[in-house]
Amino acid sequence: QVQLVESGGGSVQAGGSLRLSCAAFGSAYYMTSMAWFRQAPGKEREGVAIVDTTGNTRYADSAKGRFTISRDNAKNTLYLEMNSLALEDTAMYYCAADPKWFLTLQAKDYRYWGQGTQVTVSS
Repeated sequence: QVQLVESGGGSVQAGGSLRLSCAAFGSAYYMTSMAWFRQAPGKEREGVAIVDTTGNTRYADSAKGRFTISRDNAKNTLYLEMNSLALEDTAMYYCAADPKWFLTLQAKDYRYWGQGTQVTVSS
């Protein structure tokens, strides 16, 4: 079992930055694929970025050039650095993990999920 706990969300003005963290507890060592998803009110959950244990990454088009995903395997922690935040980035952000290796951004592929951290961007 793996427990994922997100932190770092909050309110920020458009153009600002936030850094999200996701601490993994339990059998976190086996989580090969770790990703960030987000879900805005009335919308489906969408993938933002994924990173594997060797540092390979994949980003949604909406995140490219603005967001950076990284992980510290020694600390079992996943990060998402978000810059140039826009109003449309407002959402609940979720950390997800799975022991299988893949670089997909489909929610159905991930076994473990955190409770989410809210990001609100205002003008």
